[in-house]
Amino acid sequence: MSAGASGIDRLVVVGASLAGMRAVEAARADGFDGEIVLIGDEEHLPYDRPPLSKQLLDEALDVPWFHTETHYRDDLGVELQLGAPAVGIDPERQEIITVDRAVPYDAAVIATGARPRALPGISGLADVTTLRTVDDARRVRGALDEGRRLLIIGGGFIGAEVASAARRRSLPVTVIEASPYPLERALGREMGKALSAMHARSGVDLRIGTSVVELERHGDEIVAAMLSDRSTVACDFVLVSVGAIPNTAWLRESGVALAPDGGVVCDRFLESSLPGVYAAGDIAYFPNSVTGRHGRIEHWTSANEQGALAARNAVGHEKREYSTVPYVWSDWYGNRIQFVGRISDQAPVVVSGAIDESRFIALYRDDDRVVGAVSVNEPGRIMKERRRIAQGASWSEALAAHAAPAH
Repeated sequence: MSAGASGIDRLVVVGASLAGMRAVEAARADGFDGEIVLIGDEEHLPYDRPPLSKQLLDEALDVPWFHTETHYRDDLGVELQLGAPAVGIDPERQEIITVDRAVPYDAAVIATGARPRALPGISGLADVTTLRTVDDARRVRGALDEGRRLLIIGGGFIGAEVASAARRRSLPVTVIEASPYPLERALGREMGKALSAMHARSGVDLRIGTSVVELERHGDEIVAAMLSDRSTVACDFVLVSVGAIPNTAWLRESGVALAPDGGVVCDRFLESSLPGVYAAGDIAYFPNSVTGRHGRIEHWTSANEQGALAARNAVGHEKREYSTVPYVWSDWYGNRIQFVGRISDQAPVVVSGAIDESRFIALYRDDDRVVGAVSVNEPGRIMKERRRIAQGASWSEALAAHAAPAH
């Protein structure tokens, strides 16, 4: 597909992220030979984020860059505008407005991701950080190298991965979780309870149903955290990991439709309410025909898929619908946790292994359909569950697959 054939001569991608990088790659792979501009708010080249809370905290690894600057410039023919955050869109003039210029577009892909949710009175203080960027990861790695006493506010995937890295160094770690169990909203109470046992087995002090009220300091140094249950936790470095917010505040005056959670409202082709402007990654709020629900998916796999499809739809003649079975993975204390699909109101059923042996598969049902699955230390089997969910398998079919003898 050439630029002239599609009537699109210039594609602008906002967000030098996984989704943004996949967008420029896919456009070129499909034969688009017009101009491509990649805009990013960080001065860094695009890099992979999952290693930031995994390998980069443990090993002396280089930053996980996707490509070199030469590859973007010479092989992909991409103009990089890094360190230049977008501040608006002018749909009448078809321009992306950055802090220092206006960038014309014929088609655009918005992939500005999400930013960590802040905690009033805590976020932004010295020795308090989030973990979203490579600079954040370097700061956390430095704290671990120094043997700091770590307090993690939020028991989600990232918080647990950082706790795992700290415990591999035998450092003291306390995890504060406001919900009755970590990951209760993501995986349901039963699986949240099951996974939270990994913290205790690994020597982590998990405090549930409570929150941080105040950080106590001696001079410039944190020495303790006071909790809502009136207990006190000794610490000298704090990671705030309480979710993320779509990076869409810069779009509020552009006329683009935003969902109540701040996501960019898209159709099934990932096109926003502004003609020719598509969204991908954490910000895309779209109708998913597989799950039957509208929403955003803040997972690596979806950003990878959406970035490519949004670009192809933006510069091509034929548009393709995006639908998916969500997939996320995490590594805790030497255990591989994987989740596909969605949870339901009904309790999950363990169909293979046993929870107390830290090796199992559990399925979620909605009426007579299997809609989700979570596994621990079964890395080779979870994708079969993802395929079954995508195919609309019935609950009885899913149970029968696990009842059949292995070959």
